[in-house]
Amino acid sequence: MSQRIRTIGTAGHVDHGKSALVKALTGIDPDRLKEEKEREMTIDLGFAWLTLPSGALVSVVDVPGHESFIKNMLAGIGGIDAALFVVAADEGVMPQTLEHLDILDLLQLKHGLVAITKVDLVEDDEWLQLVTDDIAELLRATTLAEAEIVPVSAETGQGLPTLVEKLDKLLKRVPSKRDVGKPRLPIDRVFVMAGFGTVVTGTLIDGSLKVGQEVELLPSGLKTRIRGLQTHKQKLDATGPGGRVAVNLVGLSSDQLRRGDILTAPGWLKSSRLLDTRLRLLGRAPRPLKHNMEVEFYSGAAEIMARTRLLGDEAIDPGGEGWVQFRLAYPTAVARGDRFIIRQPSPGLTIGGGVVVDANPRRRHRRFGPSVMQRLEALSLGTPEEVLLHGLDGARPRRARELVRDSGLTENQAREALEVLVRESKVLVLGGAGVGAGEALGEDLYVISGSGWGELENRVDGFLSEYHIRYPLRRGMPREELKSRLSLPTRIFNAVVGHAVIQGSLGEEGGALKLPGHEVRFGPEQQRKTDELLARFDRSPYATPSVAECEASIGPELLSVLLEEGRLVRVSESVLFLSDTYDEMVARIVDHIKAEGSITVAQVRDMFQASRKYALALMEYLDEQRITKRVGDERVLR
Repeated sequence: MSQRIRTIGTAGHVDHGKSALVKALTGIDPDRLKEEKEREMTIDLGFAWLTLPSGALVSVVDVPGHESFIKNMLAGIGGIDAALFVVAADEGVMPQTLEHLDILDLLQLKHGLVAITKVDLVEDDEWLQLVTDDIAELLRATTLAEAEIVPVSAETGQGLPTLVEKLDKLLKRVPSKRDVGKPRLPIDRVFVMAGFGTVVTGTLIDGSLKVGQEVELLPSGLKTRIRGLQTHKQKLDATGPGGRVAVNLVGLSSDQLRRGDILTAPGWLKSSRLLDTRLRLLGRAPRPLKHNMEVEFYSGAAEIMARTRLLGDEAIDPGGEGWVQFRLAYPTAVARGDRFIIRQPSPGLTIGGGVVVDANPRRRHRRFGPSVMQRLEALSLGTPEEVLLHGLDGARPRRARELVRDSGLTENQAREALEVLVRESKVLVLGGAGVGAGEALGEDLYVISGSGWGELENRVDGFLSEYHIRYPLRRGMPREELKSRLSLPTRIFNAVVGHAVIQGSLGEEGGALKLPGHEVRFGPEQQRKTDELLARFDRSPYATPSVAECEASIGPELLSVLLEEGRLVRVSESVLFLSDTYDEMVARIVDHIKAEGSITVAQVRDMFQASRKYALALMEYLDEQRITKRVGDERVLR
């Protein structure tokens, strides 16, 4: 897989120097069309790239600023990691400055930098400070409130090194795009390259693509294969999410594709003309959003006429929010959680946006229905299955009842969703094979996501593998040590261990946990030393070698193995016996007490012809084991 690439997009008013700044940063003129060069104005999307000081590769999407080409701007701004928001020092905040900022805020873009361009045209420091203060005030109520402001000049180069440095630092803080195995490429350009055929471009999200892979085009449903991939004019065998990519497709003509189509892996994404959404109307919107109003709907690179179906309100006032079902003029393919923008057609103006809650509703909803509202509130977190998976935080199991309680779903919704997840092995019940959702809820068992269990198993395998390598002569890691390393509460840890033992991925022996294939094996020299030591115990069973002598003879590790295996019994800090010898001594002592009523340490010494040290150590150990108890100078049975 190639190096992950970040993508940034410009935004700002027309003629504020976005393209000039991109060219100064990258050395590439993003204005590729003849009309753009003649009019000295960006009309359609432009693309460039650069390598930051850290070595990070960055794609740059340059968007039009003129109000007539906002549609083209919207086609390129989706999927970017960060915004490069441009305001000219000589003009300050202008109408498209506000509209572009509204769009970035509605798309919930939280990472960006502000470049105050053309500072070479401003000699008045107070004016520059005024522009800076205006921008800071404008950003305060948006998702870009934390964006740094950098004065620059594309003409003289002033501030450009600082801008590049801050961009490098910013992108290090931006989380990488997730690869969830469901690649989507919203197509923003379609063209034909001589000798290669049809090529599409876009910003790849949610997955990876590779040469030879079968792909599907939506909403048409056409299937084809990837002939070639390029990023920054470099051929690739595969590419991951987050970067700009050009895809050469087999067997399709350019008139079969259009901007806004989605290139994806076959079989998982569906197109729909109905979308359930949560919408926010901008405070700057000129009028309330009404039921059955015609709007322009933008998501990814798609632009589609749509009509609103307000589900919980007669109208949504400027600055307000509500549930809206859109009926699109033709199908599009989006996923739950995708952001969108709406504009009024005439005069053209961005008025709101929001998030897709259900990308494939089955029918037109009845307005003002309580059950519809309840369903949308639940689905705002995802489908019922996704809501439950969202509640399972990584590799930490939760009680099934607690998960359902906190999900916000109805009991029937949650039970049905959990049954689906358990059946599809996306959720595991920590109670043994064949345990279903009903038993999990009825017995309040712990549950964990399939991916979380895999992560937890990997951690356990790692800890135990390391332990077995470090201590090959030990049966396994003590339970408490593994519990501490996993940082799990006792009840959850016990459930995890119990499940792992049942399914055979973990072994347990005498309070020690081990991987299934681990066995204690002595080397030839270790075996020889052990045999010699045990022979000494056999020759002198009641006056045995001390612990210190044993450790000097075979080492602490081998001695520990003999104790764990029960071949030796340690009755005091210094006294050991063979287990057979110990059993014999205990039996004779118990028989004596039964016959005589009691026994003294002196009698034990004489019974085995041992010294007082061994006799006293043995009797104190029997007291600890609650076999005997001391009464004066004698021992009796408990």
